[in-house]
Amino acid sequence: MTFKSPAHRGGPRRGRFEQLAEYASNFTSSPVFFLLCLLLVGFFVAAHVAHLDLELLLAAGESMTAVTLLLLALLKNSEMRAEHAIQRKLDAIARALVEMNKDDRSSAFEDLRRSIRMEEET
Repeated sequence: MTFKSPAHRGGPRRGRFEQLAEYASNFTSSPVFFLLCLLLVGFFVAAHVAHLDLELLLAAGESMTAVTLLLLALLKNSEMRAEHAIQRKLDAIARALVEMNKDDRSSAFEDLRRSIRMEEET
């Protein structure tokens, strides 16, 4: 188990969890998943309206909770990977600007140079 960001784990290749998270993210953004969620919510509402047994009400509520927790984990994973990709692109742009203006010693140039890889310090 590691506490590193998903973007920093496993080197340049994505691991099994990252691949699974990618597939799951694609599935959860599909109309099929939305329909499944609507059916789950509909079952939950129908179970309450029909005054079904407590076991069925608990099963409906617990299944909704499980789906919510899984979606939260997937969302956080894809958010971290996207944030890391954006930061790498910004660092590449900043390095190119620094390289183009390496003779410039203005305060803006120094701020740009210091900002490269700054996200690792926070």
